[in-house]
Amino acid sequence: MEEFPHHADWPAELDDNELEELDQFLRAHAGEDHLLLDGVHGLLTAIGIGPDKVSPDEWLPEILHEPFADEDEGRRVLELLARLSESVEVEVEADNYEPILGEIELDDGDTALSALGWCEGFSRGVDLRARLWESRLGVDSHLTELLGPIMALAVEEGVFATDADFAPLSEQEYDDCLAQLPAAVGAVAHYWIDAPLAPEELSGSPHRASTENEPRRKRLGRWLH
Repeated sequence: MEEFPHHADWPAELDDNELEELDQFLRAHAGEDHLLLDGVHGLLTAIGIGPDKVSPDEWLPEILHEPFADEDEGRRVLELLARLSESVEVEVEADNYEPILGEIELDDGDTALSALGWCEGFSRGVDLRARLWESRLGVDSHLTELLGPIMALAVEEGVFATDADFAPLSEQEYDDCLAQLPAAVGAVAHYWIDAPLAPEELSGSPHRASTENEPRRKRLGRWLH
């Protein structure tokens, strides 16, 4: 794999054409359980606002599953992914984060936004530091509250399993949770800044719990930003 790029002078945010370019690449190489653009954005969001740094060597395998066709393609895709990763941090810091969501077709032919892909990616990002997330969630209910809209959507979509009692969301409640995603992402980012990991929390392996046998859900539709 090409070296993960970084250039201080490039624009962090991808324009619509670049998002479409990355989307098309991901779709062209997508297997049944592979992330599309909305899922990649959810993954990078969880990493960007999480408790501990995650290197590209750890998260790129969640996105790229085969060698590039040529070096130019590899450099271009890695650049787009690097900039998308940076854009999450830039948007969160500027308090203007917006999730990239999927779009699904309804039975009546209309369309609606879907959080399934974004939540699947977010869950995989959490998995990369599962022990750190879970240990803090086990002792601080405030973090659970901040994650409320994300958890509600993830449970509704079957991405997160939980012992908590989540009633099915109505269409309005689902839309309300979608609208609350930017604020929830910002709040979780600030939480980890204000309450960073203690040395004892960092001891031991921070990496994911085994997810080898967990089923992956396939989603359809297009991304929207």
